[in-house]
Amino acid sequence: RGRIAIVRLDRRDGRNALSLEACRQLTRAARSFDDDADISAVILTGTTEVFSLGADLRDTELQRAREARLAERRISMQTGGRMCRAWEELEPLTIAAIEGWCVGGGAAIVAACDLRVASQAATLYVPEIERGMNLSWGAVPRITRLVGPAKAKRVIILAEKIKAEQALDWGLIDEVAAPGTALDAALALAERAASM
Repeated sequence: RGRIAIVRLDRRDGRNALSLEACRQLTRAARSFDDDADISAVILTGTTEVFSLGADLRDTELQRAREARLAERRISMQTGGRMCRAWEELEPLTIAAIEGWCVGGGAAIVAACDLRVASQAATLYVPEIERGMNLSWGAVPRITRLVGPAKAKRVIILAEKIKAEQALDWGLIDEVAAPGTALDAALALAERAASM
């Protein structure tokens, strides 16, 4: 839309889980804006029901990677972190528009964006430690920079489910919108950036 790009994650399954291929596609999408002087802002959003339920633990490629040689596993395990770095390093302003659940890897990628807008119906949840999983996508330092060490421990170690209003109060998100309007609110912010 003019100087604003919208990237939508929609796996058409109601979960929007991040398979290795989805992570690669999101990395390519971010990198496609490298050296693009016509884009001032990029909005990353999910569907109107869910941003993302995190890493796709049913991903057959991920399951195969667990059986692969150490070097192949290492490369596969870097896919999510590479995706988050691609979004963090984008030159245009990046804004995440969050509806519904934003879990694990979904929270990692939105933490990598410059700004975050969430609908009142949104919930952010980082359950990796609770589930005995590795936090390898760089979310810990990003969330800590946003909310400070004590609240980051509540988000990450205690795996608290953070509703939009609380996330705004803590600094985890930047704006709350009415349900179904997170993208519209993100577009308003992006238009401000594009007009400068």
